Amino acid sequence: MGEEKASEAATLTVEGMSTPILRFNKANITEGESVTATCLALGETGSLLFSFYDNSKEVENARVTSNELTFVPKGVGNHIIHCSYLVFVMPNSFKSQTSNTVTLTVEELSIEPVLKISPQDNVYEGDTVNITCSVSNVTKDYQAGELLLSQDTELLKSGKTSIHVNWTAHARTPMLTIKCRLYLRDVVKVVNKTISVSELFSVPTLKISALEVFQEDEISLTCRSEKLSYDRLEGEFFIYSLEPFDYHMVHKGNGVFIGKAKTIDFNYTCTVAAKGIKKKSKVLTIHPKVPVSTPKIWVSGSAILGRKVEIFCLSDTGTPPITYTLWKANKQNQIAIVHEFNKAANFTIVINEPGRLNHYLCKASNGNRTPEQSDKLQTAVIEPMTEAYLMVVPDVDDISEGHTVILICSFLGTPPVTVRWLRDSDDLNPLKTTTTNINTTSYEFVVNKEHTDNYYCQAENRANSVESNKINLVVGMAMWKKLLIPGTIILVVSSLVMVGFILFTRSRRGKRERAAELSVKPASPKSDDSLTVTLTHDTEVYNAATDAASFCDDKEGRVTNGTRGSVASLPADISNRSSYSIPATV
Repeated sequence: MGEEKASEAATLTVEGMSTPILRFNKANITEGESVTATCLALGETGSLLFSFYDNSKEVENARVTSNELTFVPKGVGNHIIHCSYLVFVMPNSFKSQTSNTVTLTVEELSIEPVLKISPQDNVYEGDTVNITCSVSNVTKDYQAGELLLSQDTELLKSGKTSIHVNWTAHARTPMLTIKCRLYLRDVVKVVNKTISVSELFSVPTLKISALEVFQEDEISLTCRSEKLSYDRLEGEFFIYSLEPFDYHMVHKGNGVFIGKAKTIDFNYTCTVAAKGIKKKSKVLTIHPKVPVSTPKIWVSGSAILGRKVEIFCLSDTGTPPITYTLWKANKQNQIAIVHEFNKAANFTIVINEPGRLNHYLCKASNGNRTPEQSDKLQTAVIEPMTEAYLMVVPDVDDISEGHTVILICSFLGTPPVTVRWLRDSDDLNPLKTTTTNINTTSYEFVVNKEHTDNYYCQAENRANSVESNKINLVVGMAMWKKLLIPGTIILVVSSLVMVGFILFTRSRRGKRERAAELSVKPASPKSDDSLTVTLTHDTEVYNAATDAASFCDDKEGRVTNGTRGSVASLPADISNRSSYSIPATV
């Protein structure tokens, strides 16, 4: 129905395993001889694994599926041997009981390695030492083993039954160990002897004469052994050599080599040889220093009077640390030590004197050598702007339109100086900007009324800027305008007088004409002798009357009163009428 259920686990116990029986093919053996052991599991079949034990310790690599084991017992004496086995019922295994024990006797080999050394006392390096390594108690049935003769880890010689060596002693260590080993089957027998070997001369030391070395310097290298056995050397000459060979270095005798230092780091060792003994020194590494170059000196930014300034000093080449010294007028001022490549030393000073900083210089040194000296500092001291004064030409009281005005700005401070001309009404846009190397400059322009304002100048150098006093410039009227005004007034007054006179004259003439009109009587007009003139405007009336008079005069006509060249008087109120009719008889 698609469902499963499992029973509880049941343990299967295997009982009734037979007790194993141990047997040997030999009961007595000698060192290095092998023996075969058999472990019997009577009546047992299936997958069995047998183990053998020597003095309760499992024999190495003795767990086998076969019930027989051939092995070589280690050590002389009695060995208590037993065995057992395992039955495998997967996934479990079951161990049998322990078998009977068997005593196996291992006897020592009668042969031994023999080591002889002559001489063994008062040995000096270079002496010949006779060494013999052999086997003792060799019998006819002796199966040849292997002999090895060694000094510490160095194999001197090998053989079968006897070895002889004439060995030249050395003194690498205070005590030397000589070993004679015998390998026979799986048996190893060793005999050791130590001898003391005295040095003829100690390991040499290579030294350089100078504490510090610069590139291309003359150097002297000395190779020396501190300890010598004069009684054994017997006037023996030492042979010195320098490695690697360098043609720059010349051997001057007695272990002294003279030459020039290289431009890069280099290593040397020296070797001393006497009576067949050679000894090499430790490596001497020489780091030649790069000498300092002539330093450069400069300032950071501008040197302004009364302020601090940083002076820098740097040698382009030179092995650090480099000691820089700032000097002022032949007196040491400050010291700085720089431990990094291509890094300048900086000194902070306060400038209290105008002019130039040419009394400052610096020196650089990186060893026991004469310091390199820089040139004198040539930086000019900038004096701040302290004062600015503005004046105007001509005098402010004499300035009028059309005049040329010159504004002169004077100042005190180190050039170059930038001068700006400004006015109050527009102080953000200079009228003019100029740069000068003298202490005064001017601005010239032609003025009009619009130039009336307050003017000032601003002077600026690399230190600061100052503003001048302000001048109030008032532009007066031009001379021709001044002359034109009274003339115009006179002309206007004259015109007014003339107009008044004309008006007065016309007024009196009008009165006379009205009086004349009242004295004239009208006559009966004739149809062909009368002329009627109608005027429609004040001005036209006058013009018509004038024209009529002229016309009548030309015709030599006469008015009724008999007077030639005259006309009747105009009405007195002519100025107040728009039209009128005058009867006239010609």
